[in-house]
Amino acid sequence: MPVINGLNTEKLLDIVDAVKQNWETGKTVWTASARWVEGFRVETESRGFKVQADEPDMLAGTNTAANPVELVLQAYGACLAIGYAMNAAVRGIRIQDLRIDVEGEIDLPGFLGLEPPANVHMDRLPGYKNVTVRVKIKADADRKTLQELHDHVVRTSPVGVTISRPVKIETELEVLQELSAA
Repeated sequence: MPVINGLNTEKLLDIVDAVKQNWETGKTVWTASARWVEGFRVETESRGFKVQADEPDMLAGTNTAANPVELVLQAYGACLAIGYAMNAAVRGIRIQDLRIDVEGEIDLPGFLGLEPPANVHMDRLPGYKNVTVRVKIKADADRKTLQELHDHVVRTSPVGVTISRPVKIETELEVLQELSAA
């Protein structure tokens, strides 16, 4: 099979077949670490790839990097783009241009630990209230085929599915050095 959208379609289909042959290979675990640097600056890492995070000036940060909630939007946009490239490639669709804009609304009171008055109609929970995505694609397929591709990509996006439903989260605390009582 050819290389389409910069992807070896034969290799992609081999991965699908390998999972079908042994479903256990489909269970994967991904890891990340975060290290506080200073102020709101944080360095994150996965598989040796580092990403910086910070908060904007309006939240008392130093505005040296995207903040974590912006990184969530970036992750969703990147996941969708990867999904388009892969699913289009295995369908023989060549993409000439793909642009994805992702926007989310967060009310700050929840993040700041505040209970807003009812009349301001703000959410007291931290996190996105809604996320809007605008996809612009130019490809060698008709509108119906691209709509089917779009529906499939949105439905199978790991990041999209993760942020659209409750996920069990467990956290532990390890105190590295306790302060001695004076």
